[in-house]
Amino acid sequence: MDVGSARLYAAVAAGGFRRYATYRAATVAGVFTNTVFGVILVFTYMALWDQKPQLGGYDQAQAVTYVWLGQCLYATLAIQGGGAEKDLMERIRTGEIAVDLYRPADLQLWWLAGDVGRALFQMLGRGVVPFLFGALFFPMALPTSVTPWAAFTVTLLLATVVSFAIRYLAALSVFWLLDGMGVNQVLMVTGIFFSGMVLPLNAFPGVLGEVVRVLPWAAQLQMPADVLMGETDPLRAFAFQAGWAVALLAAGRLLQSAATRRVVVQGG
Repeated sequence: MDVGSARLYAAVAAGGFRRYATYRAATVAGVFTNTVFGVILVFTYMALWDQKPQLGGYDQAQAVTYVWLGQCLYATLAIQGGGAEKDLMERIRTGEIAVDLYRPADLQLWWLAGDVGRALFQMLGRGVVPFLFGALFFPMALPTSVTPWAAFTVTLLLATVVSFAIRYLAALSVFWLLDGMGVNQVLMVTGIFFSGMVLPLNAFPGVLGEVVRVLPWAAQLQMPADVLMGETDPLRAFAFQAGWAVALLAAGRLLQSAATRRVVVQGG
């Protein structure tokens, strides 16, 4: 990628950040909602861990930390959808995608850049406050040295890419389905269940647990949480996340190529 291209995608990312920064009322409402849900989940988890100490290999403080990290990353990673894929689906449905295909820019990188900008705003605008609230009022297992936080930051970047890659594949399916409503519903259900938003994937029993921990959704919340709390080797987490990022982005490339050869543009 040359300097000009890098500047272009940086500008797209900045545009994504500014766009979501304009929704101030929605951001405040989101902060309130995530904080309230966090409190509800924390007390639920604390009751569960009282009955099942060391569930999933976590102590109670780690379980509480997991809850608040989930609330921090819920909108950041668009775990239930609602990121770049929503706009992309609509542009495919209406035919406006034809304009995107004529741009002198890579379609996948263009949408990835915009989603990274969105994710950065959601982290700063909506995610940090609930996390700080949790750290102030509940016992949390947070590292005291810089190294785990630096490794955690890397996992967040990789999680953002994996999240986008999953949703990009889903969005491209609209080239064939011509409507994204059903796909969005699937994204909501799979995102909540397989990412571990309801319960840490480490706590899933038997074969089910083994399966969900190797799926790409595990790269979104479980891996960052385990790295932050020192429950896994950071290099292993990076390899897992990067592997899924490369595989999913490559799959997106192949599906994009097939879709643009077969383009069916509704209304024209």
